[in-house]
Amino acid sequence: MGNVTHVSSPQEINIASKLSSSRAKIFLESRFYIRDALSKLFDLNPLEIPLSANPGKPPSLPSGMGYVSMSHCKDSCIICWNKKRIGIDIECSDRNFNYKGLAQKYFYKKIINNSELNKYDILKRWSAIEAAIKWDRGKLSNDIKFWKYKNYKKNMFHIEKKLTVNLNQFSFLKWTISIASQNDLHSSINIICNNIRHII
Repeated sequence: MGNVTHVSSPQEINIASKLSSSRAKIFLESRFYIRDALSKLFDLNPLEIPLSANPGKPPSLPSGMGYVSMSHCKDSCIICWNKKRIGIDIECSDRNFNYKGLAQKYFYKKIINNSELNKYDILKRWSAIEAAIKWDRGKLSNDIKFWKYKNYKKNMFHIEKKLTVNLNQFSFLKWTISIASQNDLHSSINIICNNIRHII
């Protein structure tokens, strides 16, 4: 954790001091990578990036500097920036989770045969919803049941708010990546940092 504090703000270091060691490490590392990526984008010192990214809150920048979104899984972190609001999610394709229970609880109105459930399809749907929720600055616990695929998986639709957001979903090595935005993301992707250990 000590190797990233040199690009952490005093507020971030203070927040990390109140977290468990594992959560503090993730918190400081993820903010380090956001600051590092944005410093290259804006040609600023990482500590000059006016980033607000408290635990449990979406990272934000002042008006005029665009929007940033980030996601991490067990071995990767991905950061995405756009001039307009954006949301991103990354999931490891071998993630171990109760996909049958998740599908029956949130994704299907009627019970279907378990043999019809595909783990990878459920993971992709989960990832798409996470990206849409981040775009909307919502909460997973509140909004997961409202977001649905629309238009052959090119859009996500919030059935309560009547919101439609563009979806770009693709695979990269062993990860599934979903990006939600009002832009046409099928022709323009704004990933600026991919994977904690590999920057491309």
